[in-house]
Amino acid sequence: MRKLKRSFYNRDTVLVAKDLLGKVLVRASDGVERTGRIVEVEAYLGPHDLAAHSARGRTARTEVMFGPPGHAYVYMIYGMYFCMNVVTEKQGHAAAVLLRAVEPMRNVTGKTKGPGLMCRAMDIDKRLNGHDLESDDLFIASDGTKSDFEILARPRIGVDYSGSWAKELLRFYIKDNRFVSRR
Repeated sequence: MRKLKRSFYNRDTVLVAKDLLGKVLVRASDGVERTGRIVEVEAYLGPHDLAAHSARGRTARTEVMFGPPGHAYVYMIYGMYFCMNVVTEKQGHAAAVLLRAVEPMRNVTGKTKGPGLMCRAMDIDKRLNGHDLESDDLFIASDGTKSDFEILARPRIGVDYSGSWAKELLRFYIKDNRFVSRR
C-alpha cells in the first residue's frame, strides 16, 4: 500500500472527495491494524458552505479545519458518536471531507455504514483530532486496486439547517456498494 501524500489533500475539496472513494483507511492501535475501503464521503467546502462547521468561524472546535491539509478533524455528534473528516485545500481555507462509510477489509468488527459507526469500528475518537494523516497509526492509502466503479452524487445527510446548501450534491458514494449508509 502507498500512503497518500499531503499534496493529495491540498487540492479542490470535491476532487479530493471523489478521489478518496476506493482508497483504504488504515488505523493501527493496540497492536491491531484495521483497514477499510472508503465507499462514501461528503465534501464541506469552507466557511461559505453553510453546512460546514467552519461557517460559524474559527473556534476551538474548528481550529483543525483551518490548519494544513492532510490532518484529521474528529468531533463528537449526539454526545455519543465520533466523526472523522480529512482537511483539504490550503491552510486557512477550512474545507474538509467527511468519511461516511467503509467496506471492512481487515480486523474491522461492527457496523461501518455511517460516520459514527465507522469511527467506532475503526477505533477513531477525539484523541485523533488534528492527527497527521502521514503518520503510521492513522492514514489513507492506495492499494493499487483499479477504480472502475461508478460514483453517484447526492445531497449531504443531516444538514437541513443550511438552507440551499442542504440540496447541494456533495455526498459521493460507490454505486451498488452494500456498505454505503444510504442510497
